[in-house]
Amino acid sequence: MEKVNNGFILQMVDITKEFPGVKALDNVSLNVRPGTVHALMGENGAGKSTLMKCLFGIYKKNGGKIFLGGREIEFQNTRQALDNGVSMVHQELNQVRQRNILDNIWLGRYPKKGLFIDESKMYEDTKKIFKDLDIDLDPREKVGNLSVSQMQMIEIAKAVSYNSKVIVMDEPTSSLTEKEVDHLFRIINKLKKDNVAIIYISHKMEEILKISDEVTVMRDGQLIGTKNASDLTTDIIISMMVGRDMSNRFPPKDNHPGEVILEVEGITEGNKFGFKDVSFKLRKGEILGIAGLVGSKRTEIVEALFGMRHIESGEVKLHSNVIKNTSPKKAITNGFALVTEERRSTGIFPQLSINFNSIISNMGKYKVNGCFLSDKKMEKDTKWVIESMNVKTPSQKTNIGSLSGGNQQKVIIGRWLLTNPEILMLDEPTRGIDVGAKYEIYQLINDLASKDKGIIMISSEMPELIGVTDRILVMSNGRVAGIVDSKNTTQEEIMKLSAKFIEGENNKDAVTN
Repeated sequence: MEKVNNGFILQMVDITKEFPGVKALDNVSLNVRPGTVHALMGENGAGKSTLMKCLFGIYKKNGGKIFLGGREIEFQNTRQALDNGVSMVHQELNQVRQRNILDNIWLGRYPKKGLFIDESKMYEDTKKIFKDLDIDLDPREKVGNLSVSQMQMIEIAKAVSYNSKVIVMDEPTSSLTEKEVDHLFRIINKLKKDNVAIIYISHKMEEILKISDEVTVMRDGQLIGTKNASDLTTDIIISMMVGRDMSNRFPPKDNHPGEVILEVEGITEGNKFGFKDVSFKLRKGEILGIAGLVGSKRTEIVEALFGMRHIESGEVKLHSNVIKNTSPKKAITNGFALVTEERRSTGIFPQLSINFNSIISNMGKYKVNGCFLSDKKMEKDTKWVIESMNVKTPSQKTNIGSLSGGNQQKVIIGRWLLTNPEILMLDEPTRGIDVGAKYEIYQLINDLASKDKGIIMISSEMPELIGVTDRILVMSNGRVAGIVDSKNTTQEEIMKLSAKFIEGENNKDAVTN
């Protein structure tokens, strides 16, 4: 076996990968030093995930060489990668939620005592890892009871349990609060001290500049360059990523909110832990943001409006008429659409085609003779989704799971537009999406508002909410803390309102107009 090292724990040299009709990687090289954080950046579709999947044994590369610790390797599957000290914490968590934490960490490699599983050793080993990483969880807790951020920590603990030399983290902070991000960074710094190399994939510029030692940027399947993080700024990174000026992060707004089309009056969820007495109005052509900390019940509100949750009391009026969206099907009939937060688990059918994913919410439209579906109509509408949403794909028949996150999101939005909704609700629509694709989605949202659609948009990124929306409803502990004008508010005001009822203040100043 050929050997190379030069002080690097991992070297990927001139890697190429081709799919039918697409050259995903074109002679890409990556050199990672032990005990460092090496950021890997680029727009969705730049090839970052493809490169890591070639490393991890998910894809077989078409050309190039990979060296780990100076030794040439080519993993045939993920198990070989894990056994050789290469782990990957995926953005889309893939855990057995019906089982406990212990089972999820040690699945497929349970320690044995004779013929039986050594549960005592498994428990003690897990407790030791948790102590080292400062994770305060009961290893016997069912994974389904955990928050997304806690599940993320379990995946990191699992990676550490393999005594990994290289850990790939793909958008690890996309579901974390600021406090949880700080905890993750403490874990990363500890891993660095243990000489573990971290490959860190993220679109959050501030994070990259804070945590990284080196940054490699890719664009359109090619290597743009590798630089020391200390020599970079946000503007330099964006310029390298997109190859064009992105000084204006948000498109100019040209929507003009009109009369009120949706009135939400004092709705309360039929659950003692749910939202309470939520009221607001949405105007035609308006983009209404919803802000709040994790646990503030932002998602629960749009799910209730879409018929996914029971509203115990209060009213919802569309064009002054009381409506009851008792199911998503009823909500769609009433002109509502919802782009969910968890794109992979609740937004797409990853193993099925773009064609199927585009038309699935509007199947009744394609019936002919009562029971058959018109392929011609479905192909026509899918073509509209691809062209109007600017989806990058070889064909309609491509599995949507093979597309980048940004292109998947565009297909989902296009799917709902085919239902011709009056109220489009977007839950974290740019989560895990690069700056270029974000701009396209911002422009799309703005265009829809200009066509008199009512838009409700949830986001954890306050600059995004302020830059895209007309007004922002701020939730705190399940209640409305206030509604502010986007052009006149600040991040500080939104944060103060977000903590309002957590701190026990009364709601005398809450605005509900």
